[in-house]
Amino acid sequence: QVQLVESGGGLVQAGGSLRLSCAASGSISSINSMAWYRQAPGKERERVAVFYTGGATDYAAFVKGRFTISGDNAKNTVYLQMNSLKPEDTAVYYCNAYLVTLYELRPLDYWGKGTLVTVSS
Repeated sequence: QVQLVESGGGLVQAGGSLRLSCAASGSISSINSMAWYRQAPGKERERVAVFYTGGATDYAAFVKGRFTISGDNAKNTVYLQMNSLKPEDTAVYYCNAYLVTLYELRPLDYWGKGTLVTVSS
């Protein structure tokens, strides 16, 4: 089995910063990418940023210049540094890993349980 454990959410004022962490563990053979998604109340889940294990990154337009995703391949961990937070960033943030386990031949998506980020105005 694979577990993704997120941490770092909380309440912050507009303009503030938070850093999210997500560690993947379990029967992992290789990780293709790790990403952060978010889901605000009444809205669909959307991808925020993705970190590819080769080092490439990609961001949603609404966070470019404010959020930075990074990863530690040796620790199977991804981070999301969020600066200049806005009330509209309020959401549950989910960690995603696209990886191959010891028991599968192809990569599959795995999800964490989510961490709540609340930005007050």
